[in-house]
Amino acid sequence: QVQLVESGGGLVQAGGSLRLSCAASGDPLSKYDVAWYRRAPGKGREFVATISWSGHVTDYSDPVKGRFTISRDNAKNTVYLQMNSMKPEDTAIYYCNAALRPIIADFPGDDWGQGTQVTVSS
Repeated sequence: QVQLVESGGGLVQAGGSLRLSCAASGDPLSKYDVAWYRRAPGKGREFVATISWSGHVTDYSDPVKGRFTISRDNAKNTVYLQMNSMKPEDTAIYYCNAALRPIIADFPGDDWGQGTQVTVSS
């Protein structure tokens, strides 16, 4: 299994930007598809975005499409989530997830990071 650590969360005003990082150790991240999920207060886990092992295939949930961009740098064992035009509805704990197969919204991989808090003020 791979260990994942998220970073980059914090407080940002509506309309602003934030970039999250997911750093991997214990196994090359190049082996894994990676996804971001989030959990907002009082809500269940929500799929945000995913990226294939090669970086050639990405997918986004409708609420973030056009605003968020997922990318990866396998040489750095890191996946990123660039969040632009942020909205208060984006407030959540964001989690990194990895699997040795494609990740779809309702079927995450078994490996999770600890999460990083993102708060968007209005």
